[in-house]
Formats: sequence, C-alpha cells, structure tokens
Amino acid sequence: MNPVERDIRGYLGVAPEDSILEHYGTKRHSGRYPWGSGENPYQRSGDFLSRVEELKKSGMKEKDILQTINDSLPEEYKMGATEFRMAQRRAIHERQQLKYDRARALSQDGLGPTEIGREMGLSESTVRSMLKSNKPDKYTRSQEIAETLRKEVDKKGMVDVSEGTNLVLGVSEGDLDDAVFILEAEHGYQRYGVGIRQPTNINQQTNITVLAKPEYDQKYAYQHQNEIQSLGEYHSEDGGETFKKLQRPSSMSSDRIYIRYGDEGGLDKDGVIEIRRGVADLNLGKSHYAQVRIMVDDSHYLKGMAVYSDDIPEGYDVAFNTNKKSGTPKMKVLKTIKDDPDNPFGAAIKANGQSTYIGEDGKEHLLPINKLKEEGDWDTMAKNLSSQFLSKQPIKLMKQQLDLTVADRKAEYEEIMQYDNPTIRKKLLMDFADTCEGNSMTLKASSFPGQATKVILPLSKIGERECYCPTYPDGTQLALVRFPHAGTFEIPLVTVNNKNLSGRRNLGAVQDAIGINAKVAERLSGADFDGDTVVAIPMSSKVNIKSTPALKDLKDFDPKTAYAVPEGNPNGVRLMKKEEKQKEMGIISNLITDMTLRGAPESDIARAVKHSMVVIDAEKHKLDYKRSERENGIQELKQKWQIRVQEDGTEKYGGASTLLSRRKQTVRVPERKGYCSRVARKGMKWLDAHKDEYDQIVWWTRKDNAGSIKIAEKSGFKLDEASVLPDDPWIKYQYK
Repeated sequence: MNPVERDIRGYLGVAPEDSILEHYGTKRHSGRYPWGSGENPYQRSGDFLSRVEELKKSGMKEKDILQTINDSLPEEYKMGATEFRMAQRRAIHERQQLKYDRARALSQDGLGPTEIGREMGLSESTVRSMLKSNKPDKYTRSQEIAETLRKEVDKKGMVDVSEGTNLVLGVSEGDLDDAVFILEAEHGYQRYGVGIRQPTNINQQTNITVLAKPEYDQKYAYQHQNEIQSLGEYHSEDGGETFKKLQRPSSMSSDRIYIRYGDEGGLDKDGVIEIRRGVADLNLGKSHYAQVRIMVDDSHYLKGMAVYSDDIPEGYDVAFNTNKKSGTPKMKVLKTIKDDPDNPFGAAIKANGQSTYIGEDGKEHLLPINKLKEEGDWDTMAKNLSSQFLSKQPIKLMKQQLDLTVADRKAEYEEIMQYDNPTIRKKLLMDFADTCEGNSMTLKASSFPGQATKVILPLSKIGERECYCPTYPDGTQLALVRFPHAGTFEIPLVTVNNKNLSGRRNLGAVQDAIGINAKVAERLSGADFDGDTVVAIPMSSKVNIKSTPALKDLKDFDPKTAYAVPEGNPNGVRLMKKEEKQKEMGIISNLITDMTLRGAPESDIARAVKHSMVVIDAEKHKLDYKRSERENGIQELKQKWQIRVQEDGTEKYGGASTLLSRRKQTVRVPERKGYCSRVARKGMKWLDAHKDEYDQIVWWTRKDNAGSIKIAEKSGFKLDEASVLPDDPWIKYQYK
C-alpha cells in the first residue's frame, strides 16, 4: 500500500487491508492523520501534509497536486477540491497542536524556552508564546465550534447548516466548515443535502444542508423534514473561541413606552422603535440601527427597527410607531410572546444579539434589546436579479442581463474543463449541472453595477423624489425595487441627497440603509419600516430601469384600514394562517405576472395589485383577505387572464399559465404503458453499450407501476431510498 493511501485511510479512520505492523507512528487521540515517530515527523514521505508541501515546492498548482495525490489512491478515497482543502486545514491544525504538545512536554521535562527552541528549531519568542497560549487559536476555535455544534445536534437531532448559519453562531464560514468536518470525519455525524418541498408547488424544493446525529441518515431526514431545526441556542462574541448560551430576554416596563398611533403620525413610521439617546439599558452598541425584539412586562414584545431619536415625549424612553388608531389599548398594539421559553419571539436572535450593561447597583444586567440584524448585516444579502423583476422590464434589458449570466456560466464551465483529472472534473461538472438546473427554474440573472440591498428607514424631512444613502454619491439616481412587486408602477426613482440634515442627524454614515419619505415606502407595495428591504439599482446610460407612474386606482388605498378585521373578530372572519401566506402570495404573484405579460389593462391590474397588498399583510395585521378576493374579482381575473391549453387540447383556467409563472413546475415525461419483452431487451442492449458514457443513469417510475419496477431491478437499477416520500407517487432508481 502506498504511503499516501495509508494517510488517507488513517484520515478516514479505515484500517489497512494488511495486518503487518510497520514503524509508521500512531494517530493522536481520535485524529484522522497518522503522525511519524522520528525526531522530525513532518519530513516523512508518508505524511499527507508533507507530501502536499513537497509537490508545492516542485512548482505544482493546487489542481495538479490534487490530481497527483488522487492518482495514487483507490477510487473510494479520491477527494474533491473542497474536501482536499478541508483536509489540509485540518492537518495543519493538528500539526500545530502537536508542536504545542511537544513544547509543553519538553517544558515539563525541565527545559527552558531557549533549549526548547534549539531542540525544535524555533525562536525563543515563538516558544514562549506557545507555552503561554497552550493551544493555537485556530485549533481551539475548530474544537470549540465543533463541540457547540455537537450540543445542538445531540439535542435537536438534525440542524440546518446551510450558507449563512455561521452568522447565527458568530463565526466565519471557514471555521464552521472545519467544525462540521470534524464532527463528520471524527465522530460519525452525517452531513447531506435535503430538498424541502415548497408549500406553493410540491414539485419545487429548496435545497438545504443538514448536519445530523449518526443514526439519522438522509432517508430519515426526507421523511421527517419537519424535525429539521435551526441553530440559535449558542453564540460567540470572539469568533468561536468561547460560546454563550442565549439567555431568556430581560423585560422592560410598558410605562416607559409611548405609542404614536397612525392618526398621530405613526402611520408614516409604522414599525419604527425610537429610542432615547444615552439611556444605559437601551443601547444599540456600535450600530445606528437594528432589527430588534424587545420584551415588555414579561408578556408582550415590540417588533421593528430600532433607531435613536430626539423626538420622544418627556417621561418616556421609547416611542413605538403603529398604524393602529388612537384609543387602541397599549398592550393590544404590542405582540404577545410565544409559549416557548427558549424562543418567546418566534425569531432567531443573531450571534452577539444580546448585550449587557452595568446598572446603578454596580452589577451587570442583560439589555432588553435582542437583535435579529444590525447595521452591516444587510450587505451580505444575495444580489441576483429575479425573473419576477426582469419579466416586467423591457426585452433589451432582460437580454442584456441574461447574456451576462450565460457568459458567467460559460467561463465557469471552461475553467472546470481545464482540470486534467477525470474524477475531479466529473465532480465539478456534476455540481455545475446542478447549479444550471437550479438556474433554469429560478431564471435569476446577474446583478447590475453598484446594485445593493438596503433596509429602509423613514425620514420626515426629505422630498418624495429624494433619498439619503451615503454609500452612493450625491446626485445618483436610484431605482428602488421591493420583492415581490406587482409592476413598474411600484418602482420609484429617487435621487441621492446626502446633504439632507434630517438624514445626517438621525442616520449618519449608514452602511446598508436608505432613508426615504413615507410616500416612497407606500409606493413600494406598501412597505413598512420594521425591517423591509429594497434593492437599490444605480441608473446610467447602460442601465435604464423602467418605472411608470403609480396606478390611479391605488391612490390613498391602505389595505390595513380598508380590510382591517374589528378588534376581537366579532364576525368570525377566517384569518390567514402563517403557513398559508407564502401559498397565497405565490398565487396572486403568478396572476399579476401573467396579466402583465398578456397586456391586461391598468384597471384589471389595479384590482389584482390591491389584493396582493392585502395578502402580503393579511397574516401580520389580521386583514380580511377573503373579502378582498371577492370584492376585487380575483376569480374572474384568473378566468380572463390565466388560460392555458393542456396536452390533450383542452383549455384550463386559473393557475400559472405563462413560461415565467410556470418556470418552477416539474413536468414528467409520461411513462409508456404495456411494456413488452422486445422493448425491455432493446433497453437492456442500449444500457450494455452505453453505460460507461454517462456519469448518471436514472429510472423514474410510479410506486404502483409493478412492471416498470420489475424491469428496472432486472436491468441492474437500485432504488434511491431518499426519493421515497409519503406524498409523492414517483420514485427514482439509479444505475450508478
């Protein structure tokens, strides 16, 4: 067995095929790499990391090093590029730890820093630093993060560790990857992808990455999707070296809160929590603004965007702006906490989202402010353009951005084809194909130059055609797009005015926020100031976003008042449930898209848009969306504008009917009925001749089609257990 294969076997925890005892060294603790036993164990040719370093010194690039190592390994031990990098990082961490262990051992034997440095080939200052620190930061972080992850996974069974979850923990993406790698490689925890069914279309799924206990395989995750939970019980304030368990939020007295009702100016700042400056227990830290939850009287909570303000009545420390009418009891304006001691707000508090202050008693106390996001967090949001936006823009603009997207994909493909190793190229091409398949459903396009996501904040003393946004130069014209939006009439154009005194005083040098007039927010499909965001697109000679005047029928239309359900719901109106919102939004969004593409008149579009404005706030503000559906004639609009011809030639009314609104649906090719031995023999003959030409050959069939299943199994196809779902009649067989 070659030495590199032995390293990889050790890395994977697999015993050698032979039983000969060689002078090769032993694995430290439960580590994945074998270590040499000579004076300088890292110079042994069998050391994985030393082998990599040798190849680097010879002038090889990473892809060539990986190819060389993989060429010496059996198929089952070959690594992809990401796995290779993670293995290197882990090896470096353990090598460094071994150095620390050796330095400590020599110190315990009575050697001083100078002698230890001479023995190990290190400077005296380096040795002193090692002895003082005990462990290297990177090693400590990886182990600490892994142990924290382990606690949550052991408690919850399965957790979502998809992109962005590192922010919840307060660690870097690379450190989280290392921690997951440790749990997976050293302790048997399982990491795999799971497709979560969309409520609006069971043929569409959102792919997430799951980390699970060793006994929960991928099939179990698919069959128990409702058990997959989020991280959030622990957070780090030092990048992962130490962790704190989130505490139950502290509460503030409702006597300190002033309610500014809708008819008193609260409507123009709906969702904003104004905080008096200089109050010890109401501190936003280094941020100018944050999306927060504040517990009140241990029974209710405030939800919205917290900002400092000088416009708070005497005797109060907080002013909460609401759209509700004067006279509404204060506690009816606030939200009732959830019956969950670990999560009373029903939302994930971010890492470092809780802080402390020193009270008048000289003791440390928890602030009542709990941050979900704060200044700088909105900068990390995705910047791709959705098909919903492009479908409402001129053909020229659509083609321009889609051509850029295709060019990006071509460049990515050409880079992959530069790899000589067929195993690596195969893995990268499979990932590339999955990405392209996902893009074919979402139809997202490349972003515009300077495009950015901004959280909206209100400014009362700024014009309706202006905005305050220091990240753009004065005079820049911005198109503001909120998702979802009904049409170009909901895309306001504003000009940056960073000289605005109200913006400079109240917002300052904000990073990822934009200050706008309440009338601009109203045009953004009725956006609130409780954390709603817009995509800001700078206009130029090459970027001309289409914007049209607001619909006349929408003037002064406020869904929160027009379709409000009376307090206590005396008439027993059916209210929208939280899980229904996405489905209802999907239905009305598809209708508006189809109407726009088919050239519906402004009056018809206005009816659909009114209903969409009701739907988007129905669950949050308890609106009568069923009455809106009747009064705006939504069923009539579906029959008029959502017509599609079925495969059998019949017409169907209602439901997505154009390419863009149906893009996420899956169409399966109907199976041929009545299989016969001649067809089976022909298929098996083709399989024998072509099976080596394809990376993957699959066979889809219905669960109740015994004939199809029999032929698949006879031909050598194996059932993909992960495809067997209770509510899906289709199952998948794979040949390889």
